[in-house]
Amino acid sequence: MNQYSFFLGDVCWFDVLEISKKTHFYSLADQLYRATGSISANIAEGYSKNSGRDQARFYEYALGSARESRDWYFKARRIFAGDVYDHRNELLTMVIKLLLTMIPNQRKATAKETTAFYGTDSNSVTDQLLTQIPFPKP
Repeated sequence: MNQYSFFLGDVCWFDVLEISKKTHFYSLADQLYRATGSISANIAEGYSKNSGRDQARFYEYALGSARESRDWYFKARRIFAGDVYDHRNELLTMVIKLLLTMIPNQRKATAKETTAFYGTDSNSVTDQLLTQIPFPKP
């Protein structure tokens, strides 16, 4: 799970560099990078906790950051080519779904993802997300 969030942080770096070329989008780039980086940080911190309740709490923080990241990518979608936005959106949706599985397993409760308008293609394949990576064009 954390591998996907590390990977997301890496590809987000290139996206932030592209967004930052437009000075009026500096704050968007900063928010996106912070939110994306927070996903793996909270998963890592939660993983180090001893109790399931503590782990679930940090996984919930990571879930919030993943949803926030997806929202920032949605706001930046006009800056990128469609394939860049679609890839990041699918990757974040996959991370969110995995977290929604992890949280109840730790807390013994249910969490859910409501259907959100982000234009995801539910037929996407994980391998495509990890091998066919579009990057912003300079």
